[in-house]
Amino acid sequence: MLKRFAAYYRPHWKLFTFDMVCAFLAAVCDLFYPLIAKDIINDYVPNQNMRLLLVWAAVLLGIYLFKAVLTYIVQYWGHIVGVRIQGDMREKMFRHLQKLPFAFFDENKTGTIMSRMINDLMDISELAHHGPEDLFISVIQLAGAFVMLCTINVPLTLIVFAVLPFIVFFAQKTRHMMKDAFRETRVEMAEINANIETAIAGIRVSRSYTADAHETNKFVRANQRFKVARGRAYRSMGVFFSGMGFMMDFLYLLVLFAGGLFFFKGWINTGEFAAYLLYISMFLKPIQKLVNIFEQLQNGITGFQRYEEILAQEPEAESPEAEEVDTLYGEIDFDHVTFRYENSDASEDHKDVIHDLSFHLEPGKMVAFVGPSGGGKTTVCHLIPRFYEIQSGSIAIDGRDIRNISRFSLRKNIGMVAQDVFIFDGTIRENIAYGDLDATEEQIIDAAKKARIHDYILTLEEGYDTQVGERGVRLSGGQKQRLSIARAFLKNPPILILDEATSALDNMTEMQIQESLEELSQGRTTLVVAHRLSTIKNADEILVLTDKGIEERGSHEALLEHNGLYAKLYQYTLL
Repeated sequence: MLKRFAAYYRPHWKLFTFDMVCAFLAAVCDLFYPLIAKDIINDYVPNQNMRLLLVWAAVLLGIYLFKAVLTYIVQYWGHIVGVRIQGDMREKMFRHLQKLPFAFFDENKTGTIMSRMINDLMDISELAHHGPEDLFISVIQLAGAFVMLCTINVPLTLIVFAVLPFIVFFAQKTRHMMKDAFRETRVEMAEINANIETAIAGIRVSRSYTADAHETNKFVRANQRFKVARGRAYRSMGVFFSGMGFMMDFLYLLVLFAGGLFFFKGWINTGEFAAYLLYISMFLKPIQKLVNIFEQLQNGITGFQRYEEILAQEPEAESPEAEEVDTLYGEIDFDHVTFRYENSDASEDHKDVIHDLSFHLEPGKMVAFVGPSGGGKTTVCHLIPRFYEIQSGSIAIDGRDIRNISRFSLRKNIGMVAQDVFIFDGTIRENIAYGDLDATEEQIIDAAKKARIHDYILTLEEGYDTQVGERGVRLSGGQKQRLSIARAFLKNPPILILDEATSALDNMTEMQIQESLEELSQGRTTLVVAHRLSTIKNADEILVLTDKGIEERGSHEALLEHNGLYAKLYQYTLL
């Protein structure tokens, strides 16, 4: 793990090296004071040598000014290194998330993912700066203090350093306990973030169902679990810090006692004893620094492990035979396709969503899928752009298995308007332009006109520059649906998937949109999923899909004459 973490320093090695050199020089500066103090106590003051006293006082002032400059560089540019590493990690993680399969997002909460990207990476940033720097400075100060202590009195130094193995042993024993506790804290914090994200996103639903007390109770339970986990983490920290603090105090006591004995025996003089005490303080300082950053170290390590867990998720895989294609015509074939969502099995409780499904769709035709809920209509729509991987069988477009077409070019040829419309936080123009990010203003306006939303946009004070709010909160359901339809018009794909595309529209608007959709569908393969059967009467073919597969197939008139399931469903819509 250390090697993988160190790799993130490589793009910033010049700045990191500069920071470490400054940290080294700042640590060396601290070594001069006890040495100069020893000479002042033993020589310059007893001999009343005012000139040398002033000279070395001036030297110390110069050293401290130089150290102040070094400290500024370390504090500022050292943190910049951490921020840049954090930025690189966040960008890498975001790019990786963009490539993960839909199944990953089905199983992981948005708030949890955000917690890993924001909270965990913030701790990693602090570790990236303080970890190597504090460790390096501590090693330099420990080594320098040891050398200087040995120049004063070797036996006394060996007595002091005999305590160090006990300190290291204690730190090692408590490290694992702290690591586990902090990891549990991370998990619970992610759950809190997920609860907050869900509660805020669904605030209108919870208010309308007067479920605010229920949401509060859910949050309180998650918050309680976090407090318990955090309490365990701080208990382990308490054991660690109290134990380390006692050992530091004992070490200082040992120096005072042993140094006093050496002074009584005449083995060290007054100046050496004073210098020794100063160097011991310097010796304890890096140890105390290592103790103080232990929480940061545990947070950073835990955060990096959780960060790597995301990166370890397999992205959407491309077949070695996958090729880029330009324009597809839209001939679609399902050949004995079986599919079930991940973590499901073929048990009675987890049946295949689609089992051994086969059908052929002619290019340029409008085909509607109808049937009871749970029959797999929306799933069929998700399988064609290859949002999920099928368990068996094959799906082909223009006679080519979609697994042999690159995902980018496959999805480039497919436009989709879903029942669950997602509107991005931004302007109306930006949301429509999502259909073609290179579209001109005229093309965006034309798409809005076809979706019958242009006139409404002109009534807004800022027109196409109007902010829609998070998830389009400032728009009605019908307006959001029409923005989504405008995207599809702008994309102008050869294959169009309409999954309840007009479900949120009133009857008049639906009729207007239906005319535009029929116009858009000309010359394209269009798959329509609809519960309002009146909207698909003009489809070239209608497939009645149930959990048993395709039960009926034909035109609207032919299916009514057949007087089967479709006819019953149609009669229900007339009631």
